Amino acid sequence: MQQIPGQATLAVPGRAGAAQMTSWGVLAAISMCHMINDVMQSMLAAIYPLLQIEFSLSYAQIGVMTFAFQVTASLLQPMIGMATDRHPQPRSLPFGMASSLMGVLLLASAHRYEMLLLGAMLIGIGSAVFHPESSRVARLASGGRFGTAQSMFQLGGNGGQALGPLLAAFIVVPLGRPAVAWFAVAAALGAAILWRVGSWAEVRRRASAATDDRRLRLPRGVVIRAITVLAVLVFTKNIYTASMSSYFTFFTIERFGLSTQGAQVMLFLFLLGMAGGVMLGGVIGDRVGPLTVIWVSILGVLPFTLMLPHVGLVATGVLAVLIGLILASAFPAIVVFAQELVPGRTGMIAGLFFGFSFGMGGIAAAALGVLADARGIETVFQLCSVLPVLGLLTILLPRRDRLTA
Repeated sequence: MQQIPGQATLAVPGRAGAAQMTSWGVLAAISMCHMINDVMQSMLAAIYPLLQIEFSLSYAQIGVMTFAFQVTASLLQPMIGMATDRHPQPRSLPFGMASSLMGVLLLASAHRYEMLLLGAMLIGIGSAVFHPESSRVARLASGGRFGTAQSMFQLGGNGGQALGPLLAAFIVVPLGRPAVAWFAVAAALGAAILWRVGSWAEVRRRASAATDDRRLRLPRGVVIRAITVLAVLVFTKNIYTASMSSYFTFFTIERFGLSTQGAQVMLFLFLLGMAGGVMLGGVIGDRVGPLTVIWVSILGVLPFTLMLPHVGLVATGVLAVLIGLILASAFPAIVVFAQELVPGRTGMIAGLFFGFSFGMGGIAAAALGVLADARGIETVFQLCSVLPVLGLLTILLPRRDRLTA
């Protein structure tokens, strides 16, 4: 077999004599597009203080905007994932990016709150189309390094989430809301790249279709219980992430008297930590197994979340990085573990967990906004600080050696 430049051969455990190619160029391309997709998503949350002033929004209205974006993605992603498991559509990727492009343009030109909601929903639709198929592309390109590929794919997303607040702070805040339209240029570039990636994925998918094994390796009841536990762990992680993404800027402004730009830099620290954590989670998971990473990530973050509402400004910045680093390492491990539980259902699993992630984050953001209006923003962070205790449910997951037996 001729080796394509930029690819590496890897023997895949459990497949005697099998070898696959790790397509680093494709992984880099899909990661970059994930970054573009998530820059637009995080930019939405980062300009909330600006929108609050311009449109006189309450915390509850801000929560509803997050709900509109995330639940749109949540409802569509699992359905798209299940449909594309049966009939993969990698060439649909650029159309998802085009939806996000239209959402960004609408946010830049909106003159009513309802238009803001529609713009948020279009970005959510773009995300729903993007994640299931792009996650499948990452697995196709992994060459058996499933955790590393998933981490590399998610690294782009978390990097985009980290860049969004900075771009908002230094472009949108000084130039005004119409500057949001400049993000459409990046979306157009992403659509062009995804057209090429989709063509590559179609060829690779057809070549690997004959070896696609979809048999469950565990009893159906055990699989359902494990998927439920993983979903609860994602729920725990994303409620906390929603509190940080939507309200950490307001928390630091209220508690420390920071400017809007200063508060967005603090949010950047948390998102930067998440970007590092999501890469480490998959790479380490390939070495020690995803189950170990899940244990350490979900429970290991608890002491730091408990400290966050009670420390000074510098310590808050340090804790924000540590919490993001530890908490984010769980997600690639959870996705890889779930994909091993249900072989051949990459799109469904990606749609379920990315969609569940968005949906639970949206519901949490709306509920936390109501709580913040009623009891204050610090109450939100005190409540969320105990959520990682639910990581104890990891004990209910099956040992990984049962999946490869």
